[in-house]
Amino acid sequence: VQLVESGGGLVQPGGSLSLSCAASIFTSDDYTIGWFRQAPGKEREGVSCMNNSDSRTYYADSVKGRFTFSSDNAKNTVYLQMNSLKPEDTAVYYCAADLGSYYDCLDDWVYDYWGQGTQATVSS
Repeated sequence: VQLVESGGGLVQPGGSLSLSCAASIFTSDDYTIGWFRQAPGKEREGVSCMNNSDSRTYYADSVKGRFTFSSDNAKNTVYLQMNSLKPEDTAVYYCAADLGSYYDCLDDWVYDYWGQGTQATVSS
């Protein structure tokens, strides 16, 4: 499984960024895919995720109403649209995937495969 993130950058508070993750997983019978982030000096945090069993998307409380997870199976890509960004959203964002269907997909132990990460910085 290969995961390649893109789309990070620098944005002012209140702005938006869109992250993409090209993922070679959508042909699998079962999979879970998610976005995580890690800020300097902090633990890695689950941001948003989904599994293909129920196709629901899950969000951390800190991003609900501001971030949107979506997928385009035809393009083998998942996206994280981040709106109303705050300085505390600054982190390296990682795409993660696993060949199994998990409902507790905001926990990082679920995942065997990780992308290289992309930096998102929110600063004035």
